[in-house]
Order: sequence, then C-alpha cells, then structure tokens
Amino acid sequence: MTMTSTRPSTATLGLAALAVGTFAIGTSEFVVMGMLSLLSSSLNVTVSAAGGVITAYALGVAVGAPSMIVLLNRVPRPRALLILLSLFVASHLAAAVAPSFEWLLVVRFVGGLPHGAFFGLAAVVGTSLVDPSRHGRAIAVILAGLTIANVVGVPAGTWLAQVLGWRSAFVAIAVLGAIAFAAVRFAIPDELELARPSLRQEFQGLLNRHSMLTVATVAIGFAGLFTAYAYIDPLMVEQAGLDSKYLPWVLAFVGVGFTLGTSLGGWAADRNVKVTLIGGLVVFGLFLALLPSVANSIIGMALALFFVGAAAFVAELAIQKRLIDQAPLAPTVASATSQSAFNIANALGASAGSVVISSGWSISMLGPVGAAFVLTGVIVAAYSLYIERQGIANKH
Repeated sequence: MTMTSTRPSTATLGLAALAVGTFAIGTSEFVVMGMLSLLSSSLNVTVSAAGGVITAYALGVAVGAPSMIVLLNRVPRPRALLILLSLFVASHLAAAVAPSFEWLLVVRFVGGLPHGAFFGLAAVVGTSLVDPSRHGRAIAVILAGLTIANVVGVPAGTWLAQVLGWRSAFVAIAVLGAIAFAAVRFAIPDELELARPSLRQEFQGLLNRHSMLTVATVAIGFAGLFTAYAYIDPLMVEQAGLDSKYLPWVLAFVGVGFTLGTSLGGWAADRNVKVTLIGGLVVFGLFLALLPSVANSIIGMALALFFVGAAAFVAELAIQKRLIDQAPLAPTVASATSQSAFNIANALGASAGSVVISSGWSISMLGPVGAAFVLTGVIVAAYSLYIERQGIANKH
C-alpha cells in the first residue's frame, strides 16, 4: 500500500491508534514519579532508593531504542509495532505482581525496552499513511499521546495508586497497552508496504559530529529536568507541604506546562530553531535554580515546576527538529535515538537526585543541581552551533 492509496479514514484511524500507544508509553514513563512515596513505604526502601525504579526504566529505553530496531528490522513494520506492544503489556503485568524491589527494577528495565523503538517505528508508519505535505501534522498527532499522558494518564495513574495501591497503576497501564495493541492491529493495514531501511546507512547518517553533539545536549541538559521532576512527590509533599491527595492535580498542572511548551516550541522552532533551543534551555535552567526560593510555598513550587516543564519542552521541540535536520536519511534511528538520549537524561537526573536526597541536603537543592546540568547542556549546544557556523563560513 502506498501513501497515495491510503484513504483519509484509514490514515485518521491509524494515527489515532499510534497515539494510543504513545499515550500508554508516556503514562508508564512518568507515572512512577507521582508514587515514589508509596513504593518506598510498600517495599521498605528509602525514597532515594525508590528512584532507582525510574532509572531502571530509563536505562531500558536507552538500551532498547537501538537494539530493538536492529532486532526487528526484517519484521514488517505493523507486526513489529505489535511485538513491541506485547512486550510492553507483559512487562507491566509482571511489574504489578513483582514480589520484591529488586524484581520491580528488573521488570521496569524490560518495560523500557520497547519505548524508543515504538516511537521510531510509529513515526515512519504514521507518515507513510499520509501525503508528504502532512508529515509534520502526522508526527504531531502521534506525539500528542505523550503530552496528553502527562495531563491525564500520569495524574490518573497516581490517583489510582493512592486509592488502590501502586500495583493497580501498572495493571491499568497494561490495559492501556492492550487497547493500543488492539487499535494498531485493527487500524494499521497488514499490507502496508514500506521500504526496509538500510540500518548501516541510517546509523552512518546519524553518526556525525553535529548529530552527536545534539544528542549530548539532550542527555546532559535534560538531566536537569529529571533531577527535579523525578522527585516531584517529595518536593511538593515533604518540602512544600502539599497534602498528598492533591498531588495528581499538581501533576496535571505541570503536564499542561509540558503540553504548552510543546505547542510553543513547535511554533518557535519553525521560525528560528537556534534561538528556540538556547532560549528554552536558559529559561528552563533559571526556573530550576529558583526552586530553593519557593521551597516552602505550594503555589510557588507548583508554578516553578510548571515553567520548568514548559521551557524544557520548548527546547525539546527545537532539539527534535535539529536532530531530524541533521540526519535526514536516518528517520527511524534518529527518532529512536532522541528517545534514548532523553531517557539517558532521565536515568542521569534521577540518579543525581537520589544522591542529593540521600546526602541529607534539602530536597529543594534538586533545583540548583538540575540547573548545573542544564548549564552544561547550554555550553554543549552553543559549541555545536559555533562549529556549525564555522563549517558554513569555511565553505564560503
């Protein structure tokens, strides 16, 4: 099936099905951050140790993004998506019955393996369903699942964990994954014909100095986001004094910031990707650095985290566009690598936050430590822009 023969109704259903998949995956990625205290008390570990569950998932994404794409390269794309969703569902059912903290770490790592590959393949399959003039809108629909997850899925999962226990949240996510499986099976045509990419060419297209610096900007700079956001539960409840029953509302509020940043970042990046990248990172870092000054204010902390998330996702959209522009011949690998780098940042930030908390520092110091990561990311991004400019100047 070619792009031009795909009916609009088929394309709409297919993109919606892929968005359900990204909604389930996005909910899984961030839901643990709203229930660290529950995991800590239930599994008899410290909050800083419970952060290892976040790190385990993020490492699974980092490892799984390239490896799953390689393993599934010869599998038809619609079937590969179903295999990834099957692994996702199985891992979350296993998480729901994990008998110990150590087993939960293992199954969360496994749960992260399909994440990056799903995003990479979904982008390729989704754009194949529409005319080339609508590729950008198709990707936006697919990624909308991730942003909606932060507004709806994560708060709902946190609420469910508070009411029925943390295991119920993993069961609910497994159900979401099963719904995504059924939607993809129904909506994505089996006979969809897609050219099988040369992985050697894709990896060669990505492995250049400019792309690698952009990946490094994500992995280092966005560690600042997760240094704080991974511990939003203790930041809001223990530090700012929020009643834990209102935490889902704060998560939804911050999720709106993510969504606003995504929309604003897409608009701004189309106009000037470089200014959007550096400006987003700088504002992102400044609001992180301000966290200690609002440490004892529920409203102040919530607003600061809202603007942290909004500015971070403004920069994230610019980075996504920059990476695609730098590796136009590597769409699948570039998309998956972006997710991998984002989750390396997740693992690095969560680990750094764990060290801060276990060292006995004020939890609000997660902000300045995160800001240090962002500052490093700004330096890497500025260097990348500088050598790019020098390369263009030398050609003239």
